[in-house]
Amino acid sequence: MSWSARQYSSFEAERTRPVRDLLSAVPPPGVQRAVDLGCGPGNSTEVLAARYPDAIVSGVDSSPDMIAAARKRMPDVRFNLADLGTWEEPGPFGVILANAVLQWVPDHAALMPRLIGKLAPGGSLAVQMPDNLDEPAHRLMREIAARGPWAEKLAGAAGARTARAGAESYYTLLKPHAARVDVWQTTYFHVLAGGTDAVVEWFKGSGLRPFLAPLDAEEAAAYLAEYRAGVASAYPPLPDGSVLLPFPRLFIVATR
Repeated sequence: MSWSARQYSSFEAERTRPVRDLLSAVPPPGVQRAVDLGCGPGNSTEVLAARYPDAIVSGVDSSPDMIAAARKRMPDVRFNLADLGTWEEPGPFGVILANAVLQWVPDHAALMPRLIGKLAPGGSLAVQMPDNLDEPAHRLMREIAARGPWAEKLAGAAGARTARAGAESYYTLLKPHAARVDVWQTTYFHVLAGGTDAVVEWFKGSGLRPFLAPLDAEEAAAYLAEYRAGVASAYPPLPDGSVLLPFPRLFIVATR
């Protein structure tokens, strides 16, 4: 299951806004090193570097295409190809940013305390994850996968994302390892000028990937046709032809 930097960046402004909101809640002073886990094409790394202009900033991603795009975008920043589940750089870091990535990484109960252990005293782990698995766009992915001729191929597709935990669970997990844990949820309402097709294109760059990757071209086209029809019903266009896409996100700042 590969990532496409070009597809992901189609809605860069909307995808970048949450990382700005996240980093605005992170204590600003004294950061010497900061790392962007799941840096993608580098848009979140730019925000991190702007927030901490005196820090040494680096980025990590498991996708060669994303790393190539990030290196092109920020040639003076070190970007490394690595699996976040086994990432071993010791730190210490003043900020570890994980924006819209940990939903793809398993075993948060082990991973998050391990990341906090890489922080300098007073450093922060800043996490943002989509909290939208109950939204119509995601329910449609699962329903169409289960009822179509591709059901066997897609039996495990929904499991590509880590099971969602609630705010209380993350607070309880992280508080023994941190002096302060801040958890909140924000629902963004993204205005997508392209209507139904824009919603489909948005999720082709993220949530649809595990559902499309196992299919051949003909199956993928048929799946997307059903998905588009469902999206058109679930997200009817506004009078100006745009669609308002509700997108809940969970934010966590754990400061050591």
